[in-house]
Amino acid sequence: MSAVDPCLAVIPARGGSRGLPGKNIRVLADLPLIVHSLRCAALVPRLADAIVSTDDPKIAEVARAAGGDVPFMRPAALAGDATPMMPVLRHALDAMEAARGRRYASLLLLDPTSPGRTPDDIERAFTLLAADPTANGVVACSKPTFNPFWVGVIEREGYIAAAFEASSRYARRQDVPPFFRINGALYLWRTEFIRSAPDAWPLDKHVMLEIPEQRAFSIDDLAEFETADLLLRAGKVELPWLKVQK
Repeated sequence: MSAVDPCLAVIPARGGSRGLPGKNIRVLADLPLIVHSLRCAALVPRLADAIVSTDDPKIAEVARAAGGDVPFMRPAALAGDATPMMPVLRHALDAMEAARGRRYASLLLLDPTSPGRTPDDIERAFTLLAADPTANGVVACSKPTFNPFWVGVIEREGYIAAAFEASSRYARRQDVPPFFRINGALYLWRTEFIRSAPDAWPLDKHVMLEIPEQRAFSIDDLAEFETADLLLRAGKVELPWLKVQK
């Protein structure tokens, strides 16, 4: 067993969603959205436990019907619009360690609204974290279709201004440094970081895991949901559990 095992995977899915009501159980490519994360976790044998943290009985029902483990209902105090993620993860970690009588070495966050990650992405994240004993965690990132270092602008005193002052030093697009964004597909942390991190956790000592932008879905509204659904149904993005289902 490596220094990052055993691992607890947490799929957080609160009931309230203003941008897209009921999104966690809305059907995406023939499966409720949350089930994509459950299917992905099921294809990663090294996970010691994979659980759903929710305050919503309907979400819990859908998750359990798909074989998901919902060992507790999340307290209402941790299910508000403004609730940070770290307290939710600490609650899940404490509850599971007490219930299972074990200490987890790492925690994997699989947000249902980013269903495009694969088991291979998760395995690569474990490899990266195990290779760097000083790293706090691994964060999934991707390259957007445009580089804001080159084209990013703001409005200042009625005129366009460069969003990044350093961009003025580059005369050609090809010379601009690569730009990545955190896409929410997965986060893998050592549990000691989870236990001590502030709610607005810092990015220091985090390793980047790059995944393709095309499957770096981040579903917060209907347009994003429908775009992901079209890409999956058209086969433009392939996910292993959907192949098995077909």
